[in-house]
Amino acid sequence: MPELCRFFGIVIAMYYDDHAPPHFHAIYGSERAEFCIDPLGLLKGRLSPRALALVTEWTALHQEELLEAWNRRAAGQQLPRIEPLR
Repeated sequence: MPELCRFFGIVIAMYYDDHAPPHFHAIYGSERAEFCIDPLGLLKGRLSPRALALVTEWTALHQEELLEAWNRRAAGQQLPRIEPLR
C-alpha cells in the first residue's frame, strides 16, 4: 500500500487496485478508516476523535492533490508524496 503522507503517527495511503469512489486509507496504531475524497467524509472504519479531526483537516487542505493521486493510481503511475500537517 503506497504511502502518501505521514503526520502525528497517522499514515495516509492508497491501494493501486482499489475500488471507487475515490478514497484513501488512514491508519493510526490499530485504528483504520477509509475516507472519501470528494465529497470529504468517512466511508468506514474508526479513528479516535483527535486522529479523525487531524485527518479531516489534512484532507480539506489537500483535496485536489488527493484526487490527482487517485487518478495517477488508476493510470498505474507512481503516487506523489503530499505535505503533512505541521
